[in-house]
Amino acid sequence: MRVIGIDPGLRNLGWGVIDVVGSRLTHVANGICRSEGADLASRLLSLHEQLTRVIAAHAPAMAAVEQTFVNKDGAGTLKLGQARGIAMLVPAQAGISVGEYAPNTVKKTVVGVGHADKTQVAHMVSIQLPGVRIEGPDAADALAIAICHAHHGGAGSLAQAVARAVG
Repeated sequence: MRVIGIDPGLRNLGWGVIDVVGSRLTHVANGICRSEGADLASRLLSLHEQLTRVIAAHAPAMAAVEQTFVNKDGAGTLKLGQARGIAMLVPAQAGISVGEYAPNTVKKTVVGVGHADKTQVAHMVSIQLPGVRIEGPDAADALAIAICHAHHGGAGSLAQAVARAVG
């Protein structure tokens, strides 16, 4: 089962694709979509176009997106939410189911503690996906999200097994 993890961001949207066979995880690809444009609408369109190309190139069967947390800057939170909308829309347009995970759940799954920093997440991703060349912190987070989805029943759940058997 191929899974794409997406770490939404308005400037940098990280993505990571893994293959899941039983309990074995294999790195496929990872990268960062960097928004371009002078205004919010063009930046969102840029992210949509780039992520659409990633989905088309790697053909994931499942997607997982990190949930947005609310911070002190309300306007920043709203903009991040719009980027998260793109992260959920693109896989949905491709007919791919989308799972959502809180940042602490992703960190606890990959690192073992819910308040790990980005360096710890990247380190544990590289251990779980030997030989991976991570394109940056946002891509490392996206791979962690994909790993979390694999471990939390997204790629190996009974419902998925039945769907594969039925065909």
